[in-house]
Amino acid sequence: MKISRSAYERIIEHAQQDMPLEACGYLGGEDGTVVEAWCLKNIDQSGEHFSFDPKEQFRTVVAMRAKNQRAVAVYHSHPETPARPSQEDIRLAFDPKMIYVIVSLAAAEPEVKAFRIVKEEVAEESLDIIDG
Repeated sequence: MKISRSAYERIIEHAQQDMPLEACGYLGGEDGTVVEAWCLKNIDQSGEHFSFDPKEQFRTVVAMRAKNQRAVAVYHSHPETPARPSQEDIRLAFDPKMIYVIVSLAAAEPEVKAFRIVKEEVAEESLDIIDG
């Protein structure tokens, strides 16, 4: 997956702002290229899991479509654990077409990784930062 530098920096910023809670949102774009981060509120207010508000989620998808984008990926942060899917992340990954991006703040420097999860099988995806 390709991601614009501005979207990449925005998801790290969102993760840092929402500490110690998990941050979450969508990455919008098309053809596997992310051009924009869509930050959503974690209604679970938890540092260990997240949920979208269904109304905010719907409004966000409509706004993405208005900009000719689709949800290329779902992102969330792990405030204190590595950038790899938890058992809960794997269990709740229902869309095999979706890429799941995790921002870890467990180390001194944020770590961002992307994964495809199909039938509970996890495969790391390449994450290429592009100018934009």
